[in-house]
Amino acid sequence: VVVVAIVVVVNITNTKQNKTTQIKIKIKIKIKSIIMVQPKNVLYCGPCGMPVEYCEYSPDFESHCTPWLKQKYPDLYALLPGRTAAGNDEKTADSKKERPWTTEERLRAFYEMYMPEKVDGIPALLEKYEGKEEKLFIALVKKYGPEPDDPYYDDDDDDDKDDGEDNNEEEEQQQQQQQHPEEDTKSNKKKRRGVGAKKVNKVDTRVVIQKLSRNKKKAVTVVVGMETVAGVKLKDAAKTFSKRFAGSSSVKDTNAGKEIIIQGDHMYDVAAMVVDKFSVPANSVYLDIDGEFVPYQ
Repeated sequence: VVVVAIVVVVNITNTKQNKTTQIKIKIKIKIKSIIMVQPKNVLYCGPCGMPVEYCEYSPDFESHCTPWLKQKYPDLYALLPGRTAAGNDEKTADSKKERPWTTEERLRAFYEMYMPEKVDGIPALLEKYEGKEEKLFIALVKKYGPEPDDPYYDDDDDDDKDDGEDNNEEEEQQQQQQQHPEEDTKSNKKKRRGVGAKKVNKVDTRVVIQKLSRNKKKAVTVVVGMETVAGVKLKDAAKTFSKRFAGSSSVKDTNAGKEIIIQGDHMYDVAAMVVDKFSVPANSVYLDIDGEFVPYQ
C-alpha cells in the first residue's frame, strides 16, 4: 500500500476588515495497486514509412512495401489483414466475383480509398443511415470522388476472348473471299441459309420493371427481359444501374429467366433509363403496377 499526502493551502480574505486567513488542508490517499503502462513498439514500413498494418493503403504497396515485408518480416506479412498467402489472395479475389459487394463492403472499399482512418466507424455510420444508404453514397461521391469498381462487374475474360475469336474469323473469311471469289459465290446459298435461320430465331424485345417490398421499409426494383435487348450484357447493365442509383445491383437466375435486382425504389427512373440509355422503344417497356402490366410512355 502506498500513501500519498497532499497539502492544499487556501487563503481567505475578509474585505471589510482587510484580514487574510490562511488554511492548510492535508489530504492522504492510499493507493493499493499501481498499473504500469508499457510503451507499445510500433514497426514502421521501410519504403513508405507508415506502420505496417496501414502501409497496404500506400500507393506503392504492391511495388515496394510487399517485397520489403516478405523479405524482412515474412511471418508478420502473413498475419496482416487480407494478406494471408498468395494462393489465398487469388481465392478471395475469385470469390468476390461470385456476388456483388454488400452495402457494408461498398462503404468499406470507399473509405479505404479516400479515408482509411475512418474505417472503424462504418458500423455506426450504417446504423445512422439505415434505409438512406443511397443518399449517403451520393453525398460521398459528390464530396470525394467516384466509387471503387466492384470486381463482380469486371468483364469476363471468356467474353473478351470469344469476341476476339469472332473478329479473327470474320477477318479470315474476308481474306478468303478476296483470294477466291469463285468459291465465295458457290457458298453464298449456304451462308444465306444461316442468316435466314438467325432472323427466324430473333427474340422480340420486352422489358418488364416492377417494385418489390422487403422488410416493409426497404424495397428493390426488379428488371426482367434485359437479355432480349440487342448488344446488352446483363453484368454491364447491372453495373450501369449500380452507378446511376448509388446502390447495389446484381444479376439473378430464376425459373423464368435472368433478372436484374436494384436496391431501392427506382421503377420509373429505371424505365426512363432503359429507354434513353439502352435505346429500347418505349412501347417495349412495361411497368408492373399492382399486378397489371402498363406500357411505359
